[in-house]
Amino acid sequence: MAPASATPPSHRVHYRVIYGDTDNMGVAYNANYLRWFEIGRTEMFRHLGLTYREIEERGVMLPVAEVHCKFIRSARYDDLITIETTLDTGMRSGFKFRYRILDEAGAVEIATGWTTHACLNAEGKVVRPPRFLTELIRAAG
Repeated sequence: MAPASATPPSHRVHYRVIYGDTDNMGVAYNANYLRWFEIGRTEMFRHLGLTYREIEERGVMLPVAEVHCKFIRSARYDDLITIETTLDTGMRSGFKFRYRILDEAGAVEIATGWTTHACLNAEGKVVRPPRFLTELIRAAG
């Protein structure tokens, strides 16, 4: 992984809250925040030059092991939100992503959270992060 002093990789992507994301009051349903976290980390890897599909094609799976979300304000139907994803480079045996769901301008926090991910090989056994991923992350920091 990258040394602690390096700037951790971070990425922002925008998403429009669709009607299907909301309840009958037009407020985003809580489980959708986890989908938005997934959008954030998927787009972060794409921005770094490697898609989730390419990672899996190399025999590495990154299942979610733990998740946390703190709701601060409500996202509503048709809001344009910003999903900010930062990779916490302090983990040695997997990955931890930190998220901030922000308003369109990126100024007001709507939610914060994190996910941790194990690295599994094609046989489903836990392995250390492979070199191609650690080098990609190191180069981005």
